[in-house]
Amino acid sequence: MNGLAETILEPQAQPNCEPESPLCFRNVCLRFGPRVLLDRISFSLGKGETRILLGLAGMGKSVLLKLANGLMKPDSGEIFLFGQEITSMREQELLPLRRRTGMVFQESALFDSLTVRDNVAWQLMERKMTEAVIDRRVHQALTFVDLDQAFAQYPPSLSGGMRRRVSIARAIIDKPDLILYDSPTGGLDPVTSHTINELVVKERDVYKTASILVTHRLQDAFTMVTHRFDPEANALVPLPHGTFDPNTRFMVLHESHLLFDGTTEDLLRSQDPFLQELLA
Repeated sequence: MNGLAETILEPQAQPNCEPESPLCFRNVCLRFGPRVLLDRISFSLGKGETRILLGLAGMGKSVLLKLANGLMKPDSGEIFLFGQEITSMREQELLPLRRRTGMVFQESALFDSLTVRDNVAWQLMERKMTEAVIDRRVHQALTFVDLDQAFAQYPPSLSGGMRRRVSIARAIIDKPDLILYDSPTGGLDPVTSHTINELVVKERDVYKTASILVTHRLQDAFTMVTHRFDPEANALVPLPHGTFDPNTRFMVLHESHLLFDGTTEDLLRSQDPFLQELLA
């Protein structure tokens, strides 16, 4: 596999899980019954870095995100969240780390019986913040996703794209240091998908938030690496032709292993047959 020697992680290769790294996996394994879903997964996410996670359906991409914030436990290996090893942590110990981690679930995962305000404010309400502080923080988050007008509405009255934007507002309400996006554009039309991509890149470029983004849409992935957010235009603008965002990299899960972990340039140059087929 020419050109992949530096980007494919061999089983013995171990990342440096530095205290300042938002997330680090070291030899993480997980089985579902007799099936090995994740086998010796190792990588480290740097501050302000974005990883786009690709792979076929059922390869464990969403599971990896749930492992990352302690919603699931691996069978073996170590997971470091902001420098702290979390695999043996109790739920109460995980809470301060989860407050630093935003999660955008598939299909938004909103509470239909709560207003947009209460959906976005859920974790602030759990911490019993004052109503004035909550309202101010919710307005800020909804303004970021251009949806402040939906403050008092209920999720069933919103379009799919608006629900996804509410989910992003909920994820950023605590100004997290890490955001985990699980297929944020899944099931959306191209125009709405572009709006969501714009918000993801805006969070990346304006707040420099580290993130992992799972997607099945290559067009979305390459929009992210070939564009930046321009605050003056309040829109995505293309990078110079042939250049890619240096802080956005790719990972590819395949047959329980991390087949690829590297730059956009390395991915495009790869001669690996699976990666070539994936990109075709």
